[in-house]
Amino acid sequence: MEFVSPTKGLMTFEEMFQDMIHYINEQPEEQYKLITGSDSQMRESALFVTAIIIHRVGKGARYYFHKQKHRYMESLRQRIYYETFLSLETASRLSGKLSENGYAAMNVEIHLDVGENGDTKDIIREVVGMVIGSGFDARIKPDSYGASKVADKYTK
Repeated sequence: MEFVSPTKGLMTFEEMFQDMIHYINEQPEEQYKLITGSDSQMRESALFVTAIIIHRVGKGARYYFHKQKHRYMESLRQRIYYETFLSLETASRLSGKLSENGYAAMNVEIHLDVGENGDTKDIIREVVGMVIGSGFDARIKPDSYGASKVADKYTK
């Protein structure tokens, strides 16, 4: 799986992880949030983007994203479930890698592209339950900028 850094270009998962750790180690006394979020856009096929954001709270962030095409999905519910799955898969992989490298205490948030307003309000409980049941913190709109701002930017 390859990720793109807007400043450093194409990276493997391992290179992205090392870059993220280097970013943390530059200022280890600061507070950090690690966020994953996914968004999708329908065209002739479905384009899914998963973003990873390492946020130095109050002092900026660095992010990476991965794009993948999938067969056409007519159902919004199906797309939201798949976005959630992609974010969970990425968060689980990151969490394991963090634990292996002495960063087990770092909390991973999953930002979901659902909110109280709009067509996704009926599935909030389901996807938030999937995330919390998997051991991660969940955020929905308007607090889910990892999905609704960062990942969304690259679905266009």
